[in-house]
Amino acid sequence: MSVKVHLSSHVRSYTGGQALVEGTGGTLAELMADLDRRYPGIRFRVIDEQDRIRPHMNFFVRETLARDLRHPIRPGDEVHILGALSGG
Repeated sequence: MSVKVHLSSHVRSYTGGQALVEGTGGTLAELMADLDRRYPGIRFRVIDEQDRIRPHMNFFVRETLARDLRHPIRPGDEVHILGALSGG
């Protein structure tokens, strides 16, 4: 199943600057594995060595914040991968 993945500027360097890509998978973990096959390094940018979403990265599936890589994805869903901004 294919889903649209919207990427923040934090990870676009892995996709050649593309802000929108397509990926497949039934969970966020499967989606990230698929994206990493096509865009090497993108997974490590957003997921740490313990297979957890990095604290400064956020995933939204169907406009709902998802903090677990087991979060399900359905056909036609849109996933947003966003980096948190900091500063003062």
